[in-house]
Amino acid sequence: MTLTRPPSEVTGASGPSWRPGTGRAIAVLVLAILAVAIPLLGPPAALHGTGEAAAPGTGGVALLRAVLFVALCVPMGELFVGRLVRSVPGAPPDAPRSWAPYTAAAGFLATLGLASVVATGNLVPHSLSEIDVGGLYASRDGKLALLEVNAFVVAGLCALSGRPAVQVWPLSAVVAAEALRAHPVTEHSPLVGAGLTLVHLMCAALWAGGLLRVLRTLRHWGPTEPGAALLGLYARVAAVLLAAISASGVWSSLRRMPPGTVLEQLTDTAYGRTLLAKVLLVAVVAALALWARTRLRRSPDPLTACTPARAEVVALGLVVVVSGLLTALPLPIHW
Repeated sequence: MTLTRPPSEVTGASGPSWRPGTGRAIAVLVLAILAVAIPLLGPPAALHGTGEAAAPGTGGVALLRAVLFVALCVPMGELFVGRLVRSVPGAPPDAPRSWAPYTAAAGFLATLGLASVVATGNLVPHSLSEIDVGGLYASRDGKLALLEVNAFVVAGLCALSGRPAVQVWPLSAVVAAEALRAHPVTEHSPLVGAGLTLVHLMCAALWAGGLLRVLRTLRHWGPTEPGAALLGLYARVAAVLLAAISASGVWSSLRRMPPGTVLEQLTDTAYGRTLLAKVLLVAVVAALALWARTRLRRSPDPLTACTPARAEVVALGLVVVVSGLLTALPLPIHW
């Protein structure tokens, strides 16, 4: 098996030529951008014409949650791929530099900002005197916000220590806190909803962060046999993760939007519109993943699968942004 592209396929008589599949990658990314055009314009665009009112600071909260999700994806992906690498025969001992300390700092700042919003009664604080830190201990949301702040501090210390693998515990605590926060006790069967969110968020973090880490590792290793093996191993696990993400996402959506109201709420509510954009994006990501898997199996050079995989990472980044917005919008009404 050769892992380098023959020169005749890369350059023509007059210089570099258009790589096969590049046009399809650009077309898919354009579709992805169009899918999220309205939500990315911010809460006002998603809320336009719905009759719903946005909570104060919705745009800022959406941004902070997107940063929080990225801060989860990157280190969890590194830990996940680190275990996969140990299963690859002949894998080089060196690995790309960890981004975990930086993402832990970003997660700390994001959760600190979210905690300040909770400490002011879910309002945007305009001065430090408005923040009631002690009040965080008096509410469930406040305690969960403090747990997330502390967990990112511990995760950062673990990332800088000699045993970075132990950061899986504080990161898991953040995932659990987010799952509980998304489903208050006043909700019908909150533990079921929290369990679905936990599975959804955990699998999504492993999928997105894992793919980013795999691509960074392949770039660090260069065109090698172990690189193709690592990509193939990740692809097999990613198929299971996608199935779990899809199942938990559909179930969670149906709990919040009963089947008889789904079509109407997907177009008439801000939450529904943003959810629809997220579904379209995930469909694009799934198509890119299938394309990469096909190349991995059938191409003489398995590493050509990196082309759609890079586009998949970009699309997954857009999914994270939309997910952050989704958590900040008003929940749909149970009709």
